[in-house]
Amino acid sequence: MTTRSMIDTMRARKSVRTFETEKLTVSDIEKITSFIKDEQNLIGPFGNRGQIEFVQVKKNVTDKGFKIGTYGFIKNPQAYLVGRSANEKYALVEYAYIFHRATLFAAQLGIGTCWMGGTFTRNSFEKEIRLGENEFIPCVTPLGYLKEKQRVFDKALRYAVKADNKKSWEKLFYDGTFETPMAKENAGPLEVPMEMVRLGPSASNKQPWRLVLSENRQTCHFFIEHTPKYSSSFGYLMQLLDMGIAMCQFELACQELQIEGEWEIEEPELKRLSENTEYVVSWRVD
Repeated sequence: MTTRSMIDTMRARKSVRTFETEKLTVSDIEKITSFIKDEQNLIGPFGNRGQIEFVQVKKNVTDKGFKIGTYGFIKNPQAYLVGRSANEKYALVEYAYIFHRATLFAAQLGIGTCWMGGTFTRNSFEKEIRLGENEFIPCVTPLGYLKEKQRVFDKALRYAVKADNKKSWEKLFYDGTFETPMAKENAGPLEVPMEMVRLGPSASNKQPWRLVLSENRQTCHFFIEHTPKYSSSFGYLMQLLDMGIAMCQFELACQELQIEGEWEIEEPELKRLSENTEYVVSWRVD
């Protein structure tokens, strides 16, 4: 089987909530566990190391005998990926980057995933993995092979959150300042990485990322546009995770296109889009 490119994987990936009853193959389990044990796959954009566990389940009971909560919208999960993070801004952004990289690796193997942040019982998973001081589990994903026929529930849920409706370039990306919306054809070499950000998953499909590309096309600034009435402590946490996902989509696309660069935290002097706009990070082309 030919491995799908990362950009093609990001274009095709969708959240999967209904899986086949078929168990994950020994080969696929070995590939996933090897991936999340490889140190280089656990290093985030700011140089810190993340932690991801593979938790196999059978009838919602783990190998250690702990019962995982039964979630009506997740059917026939064969395993979960579970990570842990400190509850701090950049720790959460970095966690999501590392975790999303693992979900994309699973997708390249033909394994379905679904980010779960507010819809799972953390206590179930906290019994399965050891948490350090001040750590918690921000999110998990079930794993399994995709069921060809979607349930009516799955289709209704995708419709309810408008999962297939992505905001246009002009609403997400800006040229030099927030006063000038970005036209796709003017993005230069970063057009595809920015498009991968646009297509990325986000909590409730809020798509909170706002990118400002510098006039010389050498720096791309990442901001959160917090969703009003969603930015409680929980909503704020979810949208930090969304930014880590966006960064992962962007950098992996750059790597595949051989665009070299690095992340830096150096806030630009820009007039904000609104009072809900928060700076996160910048990507500088080498």
